[in-house]
Amino acid sequence: MTTSTRGAAKAPAVLVLEDGRAFRGRAYGAVGETFGEAVFSTGMTGYQETLTDPSYHRQVVVMTAPHVGNTGVNDEDPESGRIWVSGYVVRDPARVSSNWRAQRSLDEELERQGVVGISGIDTRALTRHLRERGAMRVGIFSGDALADEAALLAKVQAQPQMKGANLSAEVATKETYVVPAIGEKKFTVAAVDLGIKGMTPHRMAERGIEVHVLPATATAEDIYAVDPDGVFFSNGPGDPATADGPVAVMQAVLERKTPLFGICFGNQILGRALGFGTYKLKYGHRGINQPVQDRTTGKVEVTAHNHGFAVDAPLDKVSDTPYGRAEVSHVCLNDQVVEGLQLLDQPAFSVQYHPEAAAGPHDAAYLFDRFVSLMEAERA
Repeated sequence: MTTSTRGAAKAPAVLVLEDGRAFRGRAYGAVGETFGEAVFSTGMTGYQETLTDPSYHRQVVVMTAPHVGNTGVNDEDPESGRIWVSGYVVRDPARVSSNWRAQRSLDEELERQGVVGISGIDTRALTRHLRERGAMRVGIFSGDALADEAALLAKVQAQPQMKGANLSAEVATKETYVVPAIGEKKFTVAAVDLGIKGMTPHRMAERGIEVHVLPATATAEDIYAVDPDGVFFSNGPGDPATADGPVAVMQAVLERKTPLFGICFGNQILGRALGFGTYKLKYGHRGINQPVQDRTTGKVEVTAHNHGFAVDAPLDKVSDTPYGRAEVSHVCLNDQVVEGLQLLDQPAFSVQYHPEAAAGPHDAAYLFDRFVSLMEAERA
């Protein structure tokens, strides 16, 4: 991505999809060019958490909510140390920030971090296009990057696909760090960072867990060096079919029957570790209003999602795996996509969504309590 920041508010801009469709608007944030996979998010709030979620690495996010930026940006809500989206698309950006916590505008933050965006386009038409034809490569161009559309299309089509992308090590921590328990320490958890959001170890710390966050390249020896009561595999970007290393590490954890919890990318890793396949969804699930049923209780939850891949596991039966019986524990009510897995003969489970829900609904917060219960049972 190349950027400059002169005249971002007024510069003409164009968004070009890999199938040749183009949308013209105005620059938003930095001026220049950027590339990624075009995806849409249905959340009406929480844009700051979306922007800083490492799972959005190499993706250009289209906001379906028309008015974005009205609460500005602060230094308390980011889920990581930087914005990870490669580009940002909004219809009607807020002209002013209006929130007592705002420290600067969203436009200023995008410009400060060099994130190229576009505003003033028909995001409804763009979203319908992606729903019909699927997520695809895209480029946003403004300022000196503008050129003949045929030339811009050639640039977009030269970019790598998301399928086959191995990205988790690009967003994960390089060094292990510790998030201390809040109050009395009850457990130690080794968390493998595949693109972890800051709220996730915080939710565990609230429950008396000391969280050791390890790099994506952590080995089983690294995990057990911290003497964990449980092991966690985080969310993250990219194609789970490329994650042979984390799959092998998870299999080592399953061999030792240590309580295990995975979310998002961690759910896909568990699927692969159990012998299931994964596949790319047509346009994915992204937003904070996705209905999921917990099949173990029958309860329906409104949940926060960000995934473009899913586990291919049977919904109608219990499966035999090298680690005992496994079943689909959660399912999306919109399209019957697998949203969770659990082992029946040892303490391991996962979900495909974000129970830390920052921002978003808190219907799924109980999953951290379920993880605690597994560790309590193992200790007993």
